[in-house]
Amino acid sequence: MEGGKMKQRISYALGALGHDTYYAAISVFFIAFVTSQMFAGSEHEEAMIALVTSLVVIIRLVEIVFDPIIGSIIDNTRTRWGKFKPWLVAGGLISSVMIVLMFSDFFGLAKSSNTTLFIIVFIISFVILDAFYSFKDIAFWSMIPALSEKNEERESLGTFARFGSAIGAQGTTILVIPITYGFTQLMTGHHAQGASGWFAFGVIAAIVSGGTALITAWGTQEKDSVIRQQSQKTTTIDVFKALLKNDQLMWLSLSYILFALAYVATTATLILMFTFVLGQAALYSITGIVGFIGSIVLVPLFPALAKKFGRRKVLTGAILSMLIGYAFFIFGSSVPMTILGLIFLTTPYQLVFLSVLMTITDSVEYGQWKNGVRNEAVTLAMRPLLDKIAGAFSNGIFGFVAIAAGMTGSTFDPNKV
Repeated sequence: MEGGKMKQRISYALGALGHDTYYAAISVFFIAFVTSQMFAGSEHEEAMIALVTSLVVIIRLVEIVFDPIIGSIIDNTRTRWGKFKPWLVAGGLISSVMIVLMFSDFFGLAKSSNTTLFIIVFIISFVILDAFYSFKDIAFWSMIPALSEKNEERESLGTFARFGSAIGAQGTTILVIPITYGFTQLMTGHHAQGASGWFAFGVIAAIVSGGTALITAWGTQEKDSVIRQQSQKTTTIDVFKALLKNDQLMWLSLSYILFALAYVATTATLILMFTFVLGQAALYSITGIVGFIGSIVLVPLFPALAKKFGRRKVLTGAILSMLIGYAFFIFGSSVPMTILGLIFLTTPYQLVFLSVLMTITDSVEYGQWKNGVRNEAVTLAMRPLLDKIAGAFSNGIFGFVAIAAGMTGSTFDPNKV
């Protein structure tokens, strides 16, 4: 029995690793590729960068409106493998194929004079990517209450998942510079962050994301019970009613979106700080190293901290620490001060995430008690939905700052800073 639980925890953690690798690739580093290499040397370079950045933000924000509907589709799914695994696998594999295309020049189309055709192809491709990523995202994070009814086991699953997420997100941050520079030098002989290096990065992200989605589907088992059985199917109107009537979920969502917008925008533009403010682009990997060490220390401690102090106090302490981190960023501009800021800012993020994730997970039962209908995927779609809103705006902020700072296309060269 214990062996089965551990297999499920590890499988779910590996899925989280791949999922956050993908999230970091598409929410942070894709726009870095767009601003530096996708249109490098082509006509209307900055105009195309601004257009693609705007399209990414618009598409992601429009798609977010459909996330509760996607959650409803998943909730209404009935297969021999459960309701989540089919969407986890399909979404994982298709979105993985599409991210490889995103980290390319679309077979030369991006740099051609036929900008209209490129825009049409890009919009279709990104919509496909974002839609199937959303199916995978919602299905993956909605699995926790289906894998166990016990609160302690849910917290263990959430902790394992967050540990995997930390490895995926921070590992991607640590390795993006070595991968892009290394493969560029291997393919071209130049020590630079070229298009071939970014393409290799996209391929690696796709393999990790798609492969770990398959592992999660293989190593987890949904638990069917009376409390999870639902005689009626959920309609689109029911979806929005269920969300609006769940006041616990709504208040938490409001506070979390404000937090996520600030945090994701900050972490997304850290590479610009290292490049332009500090003049130390090669040290950007420190961002991932600090976050990774913090994750190793704090994520395993979350269940014990939550049990001893309660989630509210854990969350409050983490937020206060992050405010101290922002103070270091505001009043300091040296490498040591920046590292101190990173320690206070990125380390406690794992505690915030886990506190929010567990509270939203518990709100599934609260919503069922209040509305009379259990909406697992719909309720748990809120947290990834909020993260996607933050990710969409961070794409726009990154693109705007990069253009304003002159860090675009052929002008982008960290070695000259």
